[in-house]
Amino acid sequence: MTIPPEIEAQILRYYHVEKWRIGTIARQLHVHHGTVMRVLAQSGMPRTGPPARRSQIEPYLPFVIETLRKFPTLTASRLHAMVRERGYRGGPDHFRHLVACHRPRRPAEAYLRLRTLPGEQAQVDWGHFGHLTIGRARRPLMAFVMVLSYSRQIFLRFFLDARLESFLRGHVGAFTAWQGCPRVLLYDNLKSAVLERQADAIRFHPTLLAFAAHYHYEPRPVAVARGNEKGRVERAVRYVRDGFFAARQFADVDDLNAQAAAWCAGAAADRPCPEQQTLSVRAAFAEETPRLIALPDNAYPLNERVAVKVGKTPYVRFDLNDYSVPHTKVGRPLTVLADPHVVRVVDGTEILACHRRSYDKGDQIEDPTHIEALVADKRAARRHRGTDRLAKAAPASQTLLLGAAARGDNLGAITAALLRLLDRYGAAELEVAIREALERGVPHPNAVRLALDHHREQRQQPPPVALDLPTHVKTRDTFVTPHRLEAYDQLKDQTDE
Repeated sequence: MTIPPEIEAQILRYYHVEKWRIGTIARQLHVHHGTVMRVLAQSGMPRTGPPARRSQIEPYLPFVIETLRKFPTLTASRLHAMVRERGYRGGPDHFRHLVACHRPRRPAEAYLRLRTLPGEQAQVDWGHFGHLTIGRARRPLMAFVMVLSYSRQIFLRFFLDARLESFLRGHVGAFTAWQGCPRVLLYDNLKSAVLERQADAIRFHPTLLAFAAHYHYEPRPVAVARGNEKGRVERAVRYVRDGFFAARQFADVDDLNAQAAAWCAGAAADRPCPEQQTLSVRAAFAEETPRLIALPDNAYPLNERVAVKVGKTPYVRFDLNDYSVPHTKVGRPLTVLADPHVVRVVDGTEILACHRRSYDKGDQIEDPTHIEALVADKRAARRHRGTDRLAKAAPASQTLLLGAAARGDNLGAITAALLRLLDRYGAAELEVAIREALERGVPHPNAVRLALDHHREQRQQPPPVALDLPTHVKTRDTFVTPHRLEAYDQLKDQTDE
């Protein structure tokens, strides 16, 4: 029990000056007698009362201490089993408490204060700031943070993912804002930077190495479990979380990034520089800027490049959404090139489609010209299929269609009418009727129908019955329940009266 300093002073005064007993002090000050004894023992008074009982573990303490010295991380349960085999009869809970008192502690490690030269180093890290709901999609809100180690100038930009392309876009944004690049960039063991690490053997992402070579800086990962080596960026992420993002209102990611840029150039730059308390971050950054590496003339290409294949419908799937392409590219492998705002679909060097980027889920982004071309092609295909069927069944139909086209009639309606007559009367009779209509100079389906009816009446045949059967096999096989005929039998047995 922790007691205030004034109570400790009263205990010592009542015991030494007033000669009160321990029980009297405990009753009058409303504290436990063990607390009074502890305060007196801490002041140098010898322990009063009967001697402490000998603990069961005392004979085994040398063995326990020697074992813990060799194996500092050995669990208390395993130690308890070992001393039980040697005769110890105590319970595991009390034993665990005693082992915790004797377990060797790792000595605290002291660190040197790391200092860097102006323009020498920057530190990079991601920060997770919850999620954003965009339509039907729930996307992570990630903050890219880069801080210069000397001046502590911060660059902050938010993204909706932590992909390598977004990681490198954050670099380019920082270099552009600072008009230069530091000589060394420190990375944690991020998946965006380090693909594999075994002790000191490191395999960087090849795209990151190419990016670093383009901007002439050295990528350097920090040691494993060494947070002090990149403490500047970790403190910067905490500063962003508390000083910028807390209770922040924004419409979308672009609005949030605009506010972040203003904050970095304003409040974050006006704070005192930790390296030189007499200067602000803004003044230290002005001193550091001339020491940064000059940027190359051309920027590094940062488009996301994804190989896709068009299915049966004229769309490609990219980042949870579908984007339209010309229908002539169905079944073809294509390439998607995307930046934060635009998605381009290319075939080699040819740009097939250019769409705004959607961060929704299951959205369908279409170019109206792609859909209109597909619809027109489908309609033309249907008309051409009907025309080809007529040409094979009744060759004279081609002459009739040419004559109808010269008159300006609707060829689609004429083709559909002739196909219906073909299904009812057959190819031979349709061919004869079309020739008679052409001889009379009337290239129209009505003239063909009249000729077919005239031939039927001459042969004294009944009119044909059109059977409009369903086309789908599932519909044709539908079971039909027959009606019962007993009611008709009852009507037959009844008389007219």
